[in-house]
Amino acid sequence: MQEEKIRRALVSLLYRNAYGVMISNVATSSAAFYILQRAVPLNFLLIWLGTIFALTFLRGVIAVRFLSRNRESESIAKWEWLAAAFSWASGLLWGALGWMGFMPDEPLVFSFTMVVLTGLVCGTVPALSAFPPALIGSVLATTIPLAIRSMMFGGEISGPFLFLVITLVAINFYYCHSTYRMLRETIALRLENENLAENLAKERDRMHSANQSKTRFLAAASHDLRQPIHALSLLVTTLSMLGKRGHVSSGEALNLADRAKSLVGNLSGLLDALLDISKLDAGVVAPDREPVSLQKLFQDFQSEFAMHAQERNLDWRVIDRDILVDSDPMMLKRILSNLLSNAFRYTESGGILLGCRKRGEFVEIQVWDTGIGIPHSKQNLIFEEFVQLHNPERDRSQGLGLGLAIVQRTAELLGHSVRVVSEAGKGSLFSVTVPAILKPLGQNDAKLIPLAASPSLGIIVVDDESEVLNEITHLLTIAGHRVYAGISVEDAISAHQVSRSETTAGVDLIIADYRLRGQMTGIMAIADLTHYLEQEVPAIIVTGDTSPARLKEVAASGIHIVHKPVDGELLLKEIDLIVQVQTSPTRSVL
Repeated sequence: MQEEKIRRALVSLLYRNAYGVMISNVATSSAAFYILQRAVPLNFLLIWLGTIFALTFLRGVIAVRFLSRNRESESIAKWEWLAAAFSWASGLLWGALGWMGFMPDEPLVFSFTMVVLTGLVCGTVPALSAFPPALIGSVLATTIPLAIRSMMFGGEISGPFLFLVITLVAINFYYCHSTYRMLRETIALRLENENLAENLAKERDRMHSANQSKTRFLAAASHDLRQPIHALSLLVTTLSMLGKRGHVSSGEALNLADRAKSLVGNLSGLLDALLDISKLDAGVVAPDREPVSLQKLFQDFQSEFAMHAQERNLDWRVIDRDILVDSDPMMLKRILSNLLSNAFRYTESGGILLGCRKRGEFVEIQVWDTGIGIPHSKQNLIFEEFVQLHNPERDRSQGLGLGLAIVQRTAELLGHSVRVVSEAGKGSLFSVTVPAILKPLGQNDAKLIPLAASPSLGIIVVDDESEVLNEITHLLTIAGHRVYAGISVEDAISAHQVSRSETTAGVDLIIADYRLRGQMTGIMAIADLTHYLEQEVPAIIVTGDTSPARLKEVAASGIHIVHKPVDGELLLKEIDLIVQVQTSPTRSVL
C-alpha cells in the first residue's frame, strides 16, 4: 500500500514537470528554427518544428487529463509508460536536431546545436528522474544520433567528442539514480507525516468523543445512583420517625426491611453493571473458552423466558440446532440474555425468535423481535452507556441502558462480531457470530463440588472505616466465626495476639479493604499479615474502586476481590467457597 502511494506520487510529479518541459521545447525549438533555417533544408526543418509543436500540445493535454482527475482506482503503470513514451519521442526529435546541426564547418550552427542538446540532456534529471526509464530512453534517443553523426564525420574531433557524449550520459544517469532515490525518500517521509497527522486528528476526535461520552456517562450514572440513595434516605427517615413513636411491629419492620433490601438490590445492580464495564475496559476479565452446546443453551433460554412470554401474550419461539461453538459459556449466555431481555422489553405485540444460521466456519446466533425498532440513524448510539432511545424518562423498570454496552465489550473480548438490523416500527434483529466446532463435545465436563457445611473460621479483618469494621465484625461473629478486627494492620495483629494469649487463635482467612489509611493498600496489608502469620492464608480484598488501573493491580496479585456494596449473604457464601477450594485436594493458590 505504501509502495503504491509512492509510485502514484512520483508519476504525479512526472506529469507536473511536463509543463516546464513543454515550455522549454517550444522556446528552444523556435530558436533552433531561426538559427538552422539557412543551413538546413526549410521543408525538413518545418516538418521537424511542426512535429515538436504537435507532440508538445498532445503531451500537455495528457498531463492536464491526468492531473485533473482522481486516478486512485486506476493502474498507475499505464500512466508511467505513457509519460515515458512521450519523453522518448521528444528525445528522438531532439536527436534529429543533433543529426541536422552537427556541422563543424558552420561554427555558429554547430555551437548552438551542442549547447542546446547539452542543456536538454542535463534538464532531463530534474524533469524525468521520477521515472528512470523515461529519462534513460530520452537521453539515449537524444545522444545516439549525435554520436553516430560524429563517427560518420570522422576527423580529429570525433574521438574527443564521443568521449564527452559518453561522459555526459554517464553523469546524467548517475544523477538520475541519486535524484530518484532522494525523491522516493522525500515522498515516503511526506506520506509518513500525513499518516501521522491523520492519526493525530483521529486520536484528537476520538478523545473529544470520549470526553463527551464520559460527560454523558457520568451525568446518567449520577442520576441513576442518586435515585435509590434518595429513596433509602427517605426510608431511613421514616424508620427513625417510627422508632421515636415507640414499638414497631414485626410485620412493619419486615416490610421496611424488604423495601430497604429492594433499594439496596437496585443500587447493587447498577454498581455491578458499572463494575462489569470497568472490568471489560481494564482487560482483567479472561475468557474461559470451551465447546458450548447451543442446543442446551437454547433450551435453558426457552424455559427462562417462557413464563415472561406467556404473561405478555407474546409468541416465544426457539429454533435450536445441535451445534457446538467455541466461546466462554457464561459470557456468551450473558450476551444472549441481554439481547433477549431487550427484545422482550421493547416488544408489545407479536413475538420473539431465537435461532441460529451456519455461516461457513461460523454460526450466527440471531434474536428477532417485532418490537418498536430502532431508526437507522441512531443504531450506532445504542451501544453507548446509559443510552435508551425509548426511555427518555429514565424509568428504571425498563433497565439501566448498560446491557448493550456490556454486550459489545464482551463480544469484542471474545472476538465475536455483533450485528444489528432494524427499522423503526418493524422490529429488530440482533445477532452475534461465533466460531463453530466440528468435533463432538468431550466427556470430561467439569462437575460441581457440593459445598460442605460452613466451619468456624478465624478471620482477620482490616478496614479503616470504623462503622464498616463494626458491621462486618458483627456479621461474621453471628455467622460463628472468630474475628480479629482492626482499622490498621497493627490493630488487627494486636487483636489477634490478645486472643492468642487467651486461647488458640488460628487464622484461616484475611479480609482487607483496598483503600486504607496513609499509603497503605489492601494488597500491602495482606502481605504484612502473611509475613506476621508466617504462612500463606486465603484472602479477600473488598473495594468500591472500579478504575481499570486498580482492577488490573488486584487481578495481577491473584487475590480474590469482592466489590462494594457487599451483600452479607453473598459475602458469607464467598468465604465458604474460598475456604472450601483452599482445603480441596485439587485447590488452587489464591
